[in-house]
This record gives sequence, structure tokens and C-alpha cells, in this order.
Amino acid sequence: MVDVSFDVEPGEIFVVMGLSGSGKSTLIRCINRIHEPTAGTILLDDTDVTRATMSELREIRRNRVSMVFQHFALFPHKSVQENVEYGLRIKEMPNDERSDRAEQALEMVGLGGWGSYRPESLSGGMRQRVGLARALAAGTDVLLMDEAFSALDPLIKRDMQDELLNIHDKLGVTIIFITHDLNEALKLGERTAIMRDGRVEQIGSASQIINSPGSEYIHDFTRDVDRGRVLTLWSVMRPIKRIDNPDCSVDEAMKTINAIDGDCCVIITVDGEPERCISRENLIEAAEAGISNCSEIGIPTHALPMSTVLMEALTVVSEGECLTAVNHRGQLVGHANPTDIISALMQADFPTAAAHS
Repeated sequence: MVDVSFDVEPGEIFVVMGLSGSGKSTLIRCINRIHEPTAGTILLDDTDVTRATMSELREIRRNRVSMVFQHFALFPHKSVQENVEYGLRIKEMPNDERSDRAEQALEMVGLGGWGSYRPESLSGGMRQRVGLARALAAGTDVLLMDEAFSALDPLIKRDMQDELLNIHDKLGVTIIFITHDLNEALKLGERTAIMRDGRVEQIGSASQIINSPGSEYIHDFTRDVDRGRVLTLWSVMRPIKRIDNPDCSVDEAMKTINAIDGDCCVIITVDGEPERCISRENLIEAAEAGISNCSEIGIPTHALPMSTVLMEALTVVSEGECLTAVNHRGQLVGHANPTDIISALMQADFPTAAAHS
């Protein structure tokens, strides 16, 4: 590897993607020093992993960085529960606490009640869930996933991708995910680093990589991507403002819209939920008709997570509804114009995440 450099934000899913031999698995194994790096620095907060002693490295692996492998790496002679508890046993965690932590992790990955089974009696997808539960039970800050889903059938792989996103929304753990599947990379990664021959060709969000490829290699690589299944609402969101008074005046709503680079604001009900959208055109028409109160105008809203892929968003929203986007905490972060969604699917120009407020 040469000149590989990147930062991963706390709570981010950062994907490293590349074909076989590109250096991605070597890279992730350098992070926890399964492979010893020959040059450079690896920082975990303020800790220089490359300078850690063996005892310090064991502490990092036990308490700060856990790993999920491609081929499960389960102990065949141990039960599912015992496999999940293994790292906690190494930490010498008390039996009751260890058992509770393992059961919670199994519930989280959809394997509640399977603790007494042996790995041989599980499907491939279930065994990978056990591996994920073992990493989650460790309670580390960082989760490394090396081609974790590549051995799974397509439908099981999709379920595991969705499961991982759900778990990430709940826990906010930092994840570095390795894959050779571009669609998987762009679906999971808030940012993706694409590697080639030991170098990083480009780092960016799905929309940046697809719409602004940094090289001919990236352009060729992304040419056949299913945009509707990869690009999300985040890539087409427009700014939005909320008004916490459902009975506000038309003049007040117009001032709010004028204060942002957008064409829509949301009226929020007393309980904080988006109620309806009011566009600049709505307000102009209301003023011309002598309507002074916003409670008489606007269209209903339909809220979706900003991670919703565009094809799903397009089929979910009904005609005459305003599509709003919320983050994993349920906070309103923008709205999506159906025209922008269609333009994105047709590879036309549309607003990028860099323009969001």
C-alpha cells in the first residue's frame, strides 16, 4: 500500500472497497495489527496503535476494536451463546453479566432463543449473525468488518446489510467495512474509499462517487451502478425550515422561506411531528387570495429516513404529499423534490449533499 490516508469520524460507517488484490483486507488488518504495518501511523483517538506494546495491543483488541470475519470464525464445539460470550470470558467478566450481554447481542441480531444451538445447525446467514453478535457484545468503540457478507446468498446479504444499518442507528458504533461489492459499499457507507493497486483512488459519499468520479477508473467502475438502489434521499435533499406554530401567518412563513436557499418550509404540530409542507408558490397564491393564516394551506408530509434509497422513496410517497427526510434520531433534516429524485435516477444534475444546511 502507498500513501493510504483517511480519517473516520466517531459513529461513521466508513467503507473500503476494491477488487481482489487492491489492498483493502491488508489495510483493515493493519488497523488492529493482525498485519504489522511497515510505515505510517494509525491513531485511535490519541492512541498510536503502531507504537502500542503487545499488552497494550491486547487491551485495544479486547476493549476498543472488535472484528467480524468473512468466514464466521466460530468455534464449532461451542454453543452459539458460548461463542458470543467468548470475548467477555477473556475479559474475565462475571458469569451473570456475561450471559446477559450475550443474550442482548443475540436479540439485537435476531437470534434470541438460539443460544443453545451449535454453529453447525445454523445457516450461513445465521452464523454470520453470531459473529456480529460476538463483536457487538464486546462493546467496543470500533467494529472492523472484513468482507463480512461476501459469502452469503444475495437475499441473505441484503437482509444483513439492513440489519447492520438498523444496529448502527441504535448503537452509533464506528464501523470500518471492507467489501468488493460496489453496490454494497455505496449502500452502507456514509463515505467510501475505493482502492486500486494499494492506493486510494477516491473517497466520498455515494452521490459524490457516482456523479463526480475522480478518475477514468472510477467512472468505468460506477457506470453500471443501480442508482435507484444505491443513492439515498441524502443525495437529493433540499434545505428546509420548521415553524413550530401551526397557526402562523402567511407573512411569517414567507420570511422563513426567504431566509434559506430553498422553496419549502414545514409547519410543525404541537407534538413536534411534521404536519404539512408549504411552498413559496402556496404562500404567494394564499396572499393573492387574501388568506392570512397558514392553517388553511399546504400539503401533507410523508417522513422517511434520509438513508432511504431513491427507488423506495419514489414508490412510497403518494401524489400530493411532501417528502421529508429525517436522520437516525428522527430529526427533520430536509425535504426531497420528486423532480430531483427522477433527475438523479436519470443521471441529470441535482443538488448534492455539500449544499445542505
